[in-house]
Amino acid sequence: MPLTAHCSAEGCIQSRHCSAGPFGNLSADALQALNRIAVRIVLPGRAILFREGEPSTTVFVVCKGQLKLFAVSREGRRLVIRIAGPGDMLGLSAVLNNASYETTAETLEPTELKRIGRADFLDLFHSYGEVSQKTTRLLAKQYQEVFMDARRMALSGLAHARLARLLLEWPKRSAGRTPDPRAAVTLTHEALGDMAGMSRETVTRLLNQFEREKLIERRGRSVIILDADKLEILAE
Repeated sequence: MPLTAHCSAEGCIQSRHCSAGPFGNLSADALQALNRIAVRIVLPGRAILFREGEPSTTVFVVCKGQLKLFAVSREGRRLVIRIAGPGDMLGLSAVLNNASYETTAETLEPTELKRIGRADFLDLFHSYGEVSQKTTRLLAKQYQEVFMDARRMALSGLAHARLARLLLEWPKRSAGRTPDPRAAVTLTHEALGDMAGMSRETVTRLLNQFEREKLIERRGRSVIILDADKLEILAE
C-alpha cells in the first residue's frame, strides 16, 4: 500500500522534486487551491498505480521516479505506450472525459507522486483559467510524444535505428525539458527496451556497441550522448 500524507504547507506541489511539474508557475491563489487538494503518495518499484479499464477517479503528478504506461491485448501481449517521469501528469485525459483509464501505470522504481481527486481537479480546472491553459498544453504535448513513439516503432525497422532515435528524443522529455543534446538519459535498460520495442539484452548489446564507437558515454544508469550527428545517421 502507498504511504500517504496530505499536502498542507504552501508550496507543496512545488517541492524539490515537483518544481518542474506542469503547474510550476501558478498564481499564489491557484497554487494555494492546488495545495489544499493534493495528497502525496510514495510507491515502491513494480507497483500498479491504476489499471487499464478502471474508472478514472484521480489524476497524478509525478514528482520523482519513473512509470511505464502500457495496454494489454486479449492475448495478454503488452504494448508500452510511454514512460512517464518527473513533471508528467497521469490519468488526465480519462478524468477530463469521464472515461476509464486507457492504460495501466506501473512504477519502474520507487516513485513519489501527488494525487488529486477527479471532482477536486475538475473544480480547479473550471475555476482557474491558468490551470485549464496549462492542462491543454500538457495534453497536446502528451499527444505529440505518443505520436512520435508510434512513428518511431512503425517506421524504424532496425533495432539500432529505434534505439538511436529514442536516445536522441528522450532529453527533450526529461525533467526541465532541456534541449541540450548531451543531456543524460536515465532510463533503465528494461525501460529503453520497452520504449524501443526490443529485449533488455538487445538494448545492453547496442549500448555497448554505441559506447565502443564513442557515440555515447555511460555513467551508472545515465547515458550521455557524445555524437548526436552520428546517432542521427544511425536513426535514419
